[in-house]
Amino acid sequence: MKAYLKYFFFALVSLPFLGVALALGAYFFVSSTLPKVESLADYQPPLITQIYADEGTIIAEYSRERRILVPFEKIPKTLVQAFVAAEDSSFFKHQGLDFQSILRAALKNVKAGGIAQGGSTITQQVAKKLLLTSERTFTRKFKEAILAWRMEKALTKQDILYLYLNQIYLGHRAYGVEAAAQNYFDKNVEELTLAESAILAGLPQAPSRYSPYRHYQRAMDRQKYVLGRMVEEGYITPEEQLQAAEEVVIIKPRLNNLLEVTAYFNEQVRRYLEERFGEEVLYTGGLQVETSINLEMQQVARQAVKSNLRAHDKRRGYRGAEQVLGEAAREEFLAEQSKQFADEPLTKDSYAQAIVVGLEGDQLLCRIGDKKGFISVTKSKWAAPIEFIDIDSESVGNASEENFTLLPAGSLVDVQVLDLDNEPIELALEQKPLAQGALVAIDPFTGQLKAMVGGYDFGESQFNRAIQAKRLPGSAIKPLIYAAALDHGYTPASIILDTPLIYENTKLETGEMEEWKPKNYEQKFYGPTRFRYALAHSRNVVTIKILEDIGVNYAANYVEKLGIETPQQRDLSMALGSTAVTPLEMLTAYTVFANGGVLVPPTYITRIRDRNGRILESIDPADFSTGMAADQRLIRKPPRRVISPETAYLITNIMESVVREGTGWRAKAINRPSAGKTGTTNDLKDAWYIGFIPQLACVSWVGYDQERPLGKS
Repeated sequence: MKAYLKYFFFALVSLPFLGVALALGAYFFVSSTLPKVESLADYQPPLITQIYADEGTIIAEYSRERRILVPFEKIPKTLVQAFVAAEDSSFFKHQGLDFQSILRAALKNVKAGGIAQGGSTITQQVAKKLLLTSERTFTRKFKEAILAWRMEKALTKQDILYLYLNQIYLGHRAYGVEAAAQNYFDKNVEELTLAESAILAGLPQAPSRYSPYRHYQRAMDRQKYVLGRMVEEGYITPEEQLQAAEEVVIIKPRLNNLLEVTAYFNEQVRRYLEERFGEEVLYTGGLQVETSINLEMQQVARQAVKSNLRAHDKRRGYRGAEQVLGEAAREEFLAEQSKQFADEPLTKDSYAQAIVVGLEGDQLLCRIGDKKGFISVTKSKWAAPIEFIDIDSESVGNASEENFTLLPAGSLVDVQVLDLDNEPIELALEQKPLAQGALVAIDPFTGQLKAMVGGYDFGESQFNRAIQAKRLPGSAIKPLIYAAALDHGYTPASIILDTPLIYENTKLETGEMEEWKPKNYEQKFYGPTRFRYALAHSRNVVTIKILEDIGVNYAANYVEKLGIETPQQRDLSMALGSTAVTPLEMLTAYTVFANGGVLVPPTYITRIRDRNGRILESIDPADFSTGMAADQRLIRKPPRRVISPETAYLITNIMESVVREGTGWRAKAINRPSAGKTGTTNDLKDAWYIGFIPQLACVSWVGYDQERPLGKS
């Protein structure tokens, strides 16, 4: 018996020492595998890449985590206090661990039979987010505690709060307080009020549950809890709490309305950055990309492309209703449309769809969402006489005849909103165009791209026709050939005979002889024609004779010298634009004339900085006075003279005649001197206009993606 008691007392005395030994062993074993706390001194979280217009407006962002790093000095004191009060009231007192909270959480976890509550301090949360994983295990909690204690020894409280407030997830892709302030209140963090700060501080516990977007009342209830905790901790007075609680906080979602306007341009920038720096840097590297795009010009350019494509489509006639809906499908469509309009309300001049339900005098009666509307039949003459059928049958289908348009009850039609002030609201009959267009504008002296539209709607087609589509330029190539002729000895007053031509050629496939009889657009020949007049009126036969005289190889080399990178088809058809090129290539060549003979390679990015402000690439050699050689970081080749100022002046002067008296006469509408050239191709499959004033050069192209004629004239 005495022996057993002896062993019992020995075990009783030894157990605490054994426990301490095991704890120390576990500590040293686990701590040897932990990451270094010192790595936090070089905090490099994923940051968003931001794209800027020429005047500094942000037009696009790319990121996996939307985070904007903000110095601790810029974070308001009340915001810091709100987070501390809500998340870790003992933060300024403990050394990384709050044992009362741990004990309280441990009891709840024992009752729950697993990890139900963490009891983590702010320091532990930083350790978990930046140095560990988010797995809910006791091993991870043990590692977290060790790291938190080490962090408190290596970093100041301010350092830890800086990491925490920039790293924490606050809902709707917002990481850190700066991104959250922009997301919810459309302001920078230093501008936040106490009421707004309390809303943000209430989010970490459950960002989705307390989202002020989706659950406004829950967010306000949580805000009141945070304000109460701030009073308890002595950070604010009861009077300040009451004032903040009564403040009407307006949630202003951070909307970038420019995304649709600059979509084609943004995608081109994104593709360049990904190709140049890689996907990881693009989405996490925090690049600051300055571009040359001018928002005012871009908005006008986009509107011009959209409105003119619609106008062109109307000239082709009305294709009828998109479909005819039965009663049940009608109500379902209108209910869904009403929900959509609740999020994105109708505005004047916006486009939508409406359902035709009746005819009253001159007005087609419609329903659009939860509203009634009407379309004036008189103002819809472009659609041919409209016949309304008062039947309710889906079997009618799309009924459109050559001489009149059938619109049965339930017809789903495209409309434009003309007037919202009265109900029924006034609508105009529309239809989505089938043709596509592109427009690019460049400052000829700097080569900086000021506007780019790559199609009718980026949402429907991301193919950028401004820089990716190769189309036949037709007569738009002629100024380049005429410039080559000027350098070959011609003058604007030279006379060329506009007479019939016949060329014989042997087909390689069959060995048969074929004839080519080039003609002018008007199907006429005009005899002796002055050089200037021939270009102004786009005479095909004269251009072919000039090309034959100066030599195809000479002209092709000249064209490529002007900036056309696509190799030319080296035969006489070159005079009629037989080699497909991009609109940007054509515009680049024309900028040589506008810039007095100097080719300035086009560019759309002016400067790229990394997250620390270091310049990675620029168009300005002065940005690289030190460090890496400038030619390795310049975005484009330097400007170079490719033709004489005299030739540039003469061809510009002749192209002014194109506008004054030739095929480009519609450009006189801008009421100022300009130079330009129209371009059409065989069967009218492509239509171009390229023109310039001293400050700006622009190209416009219209055609179908699947080539077919655009229509007469």
